[in-house]
Amino acid sequence: MSSWGRRAKARHLFAARFARPQDPGRYAPSMSEHFYVYILASKRNGTLYIGVTNDLVRRVFEHRQGAVPGFTKRYRVHSLVYFEQFDNVTAAIQREKTMKFWSRQWKVNKIEEGNPTWRDLYEEIAAP
Repeated sequence: MSSWGRRAKARHLFAARFARPQDPGRYAPSMSEHFYVYILASKRNGTLYIGVTNDLVRRVFEHRQGAVPGFTKRYRVHSLVYFEQFDNVTAAIQREKTMKFWSRQWKVNKIEEGNPTWRDLYEEIAAP
């Protein structure tokens, strides 16, 4: 199976886990739960990574610690420079897919709309 196929299968499984839990006692998202699409950068105008999660602080922490081998660990992509919040996992996953097809310049423009200095937003969201 190609890496694209594995990624699509993983996203499908992720969406199924949150959208239609098979055992409601095992995991049922509450009405107040949010999902996030985020962009990490290695540095200003550096390498970019787009992801989706239901726990932004935890997920960015994992990227920063290199807890999971992969793209962000290999290319040292650790600074949270942009994120969006959604109430629905399907909408978040669709937005992530859409953003991944954007040109690099569109991604840079989106980051600079709300974060012109490319500061790391992690400290702001992780503060108690």
